Amino acid sequence: MQPWSISWRGRLEEHVFESAILRHNPLGDPAARPLLVYLPPAYAAEPQRRFPSIYLIQGMTGQLDMWRNRSAFRPTVPELIDELFAGDVEAAPPTIIVFVDCWTSFGGSQFIDSAGTGRYGTYLADEVVDWVDGHYRTLAEPAHRGIAGKSSGGYGAMINALLRPDRFGGLATHAGDALFEVCYQDEFASVARALRDGFGGSYERWLADFRSRPAFSNAADAALLDSYAMAACYSADPDGTVQLPFDPGTGELIPEVWARWLAWDPVRVARTEEGIAALRSLRAIYIDAGTRDEYHLDLGAEAFRRACAAAGSVTPFFELFDAAHGGIEYRYPIALRYLAERLA
Repeated sequence: MQPWSISWRGRLEEHVFESAILRHNPLGDPAARPLLVYLPPAYAAEPQRRFPSIYLIQGMTGQLDMWRNRSAFRPTVPELIDELFAGDVEAAPPTIIVFVDCWTSFGGSQFIDSAGTGRYGTYLADEVVDWVDGHYRTLAEPAHRGIAGKSSGGYGAMINALLRPDRFGGLATHAGDALFEVCYQDEFASVARALRDGFGGSYERWLADFRSRPAFSNAADAALLDSYAMAACYSADPDGTVQLPFDPGTGELIPEVWARWLAWDPVRVARTEEGIAALRSLRAIYIDAGTRDEYHLDLGAEAFRRACAAAGSVTPFFELFDAAHGGIEYRYPIALRYLAERLA
């Protein structure tokens, strides 16, 4: 049936999840969120059986319907997943895959609780997990529950496994945000220039302009949005005021705000007492990135691998492969198989 669709062997169920946690979030974003649940063929064939689950989360600006986006000559991610779990040869151990939406008006939430965006960490790890366990035949223990994603989704996988080992027993990160001084700091100078040259040094003027025209029609939009969104996640004050980690006029770091960002860096969290204990509790750790990653997340991947080794965790799967940051959706099945085999 390709290139338009496949003949499904498993089943993809669609829900609208009404979140109490996201109600009245500071950005006024919807509390009703789409949720997709993939059920492998064994789910219907073996009605008494319970299954491990893996939560799959998206990168910055990702929203749930984008999982179905098709590139020329390439299957969609849900189609790759169906092939993985329904293949006649070397099928992965049957696993429930949960696609979670954590989009915000700034493009993303980093899957953490923040006064600037909302309580997305609690929404994901508590609300959604409890709902899935209550509605599907899961093995409802952290030892049988994993979390995976790419880019900001890879960050979300790392940070949630580090902060919530009571929920997740395995993680997979594809080019996840890590080693913040390498992946984020270079962007601050170009942001300062763009604000100076186009918006009188004002983020408020840029935000108003951004929302008045087609998104990303200005070459500087991506960097401007990324830095502001990350500040909303990592360094918002309790009243929701977003504090930038740099002077917008010069790009110079503001040490006390930058320190708040670094406290969320998974490499640094992995070196804390709590992070070490969490890593030692995990049954599976998967780390990969492209060697040509534009954000140098291959270096962050290596730093996180070293932090895992220093913590005495299970030996991670680790691979650097020839690729840039985008177009690596074909890596998802590799990681999902790895997690499924260890969480089953």
